[in-house]
Amino acid sequence: MSEKAQPIKIDPDPLAPYAICPGQKVGDLIFLSGQAAISPRGEILGNGDFDAQLRQTFDNIETVLAAGGSDLSKIVKVTIYLTDMANFPKIVEARRHYFTAPYPADTIVEVSSLALPELMVEIDVIATS
Repeated sequence: MSEKAQPIKIDPDPLAPYAICPGQKVGDLIFLSGQAAISPRGEILGNGDFDAQLRQTFDNIETVLAAGGSDLSKIVKVTIYLTDMANFPKIVEARRHYFTAPYPADTIVEVSSLALPELMVEIDVIATS
């Protein structure tokens, strides 16, 4: 039997202007759209401050996961997009702060830019509910 995807809704939804759903729940799995340092009102936070952007990104991940009936402890896979791989050590530090062993599977890539030029990091996750 095929599982039907159920959109995860948050209010306010900062991704709505971009025609992006914050996440989808399919069975016991939750797939989040890429999260970045965009406030619930749609403002970019931490312009030029990687640490502030990373904190806001994780705050957004927590918000969407909670709306889908999950939390950070249930993340099984993360994909992290950086505009500067020099921030990789901060990602390792963040992984130790936000996750516990056994750590989620992870892919980290450097990209030339993200959807909005001020963004320095974007993270998408797969979690269980």
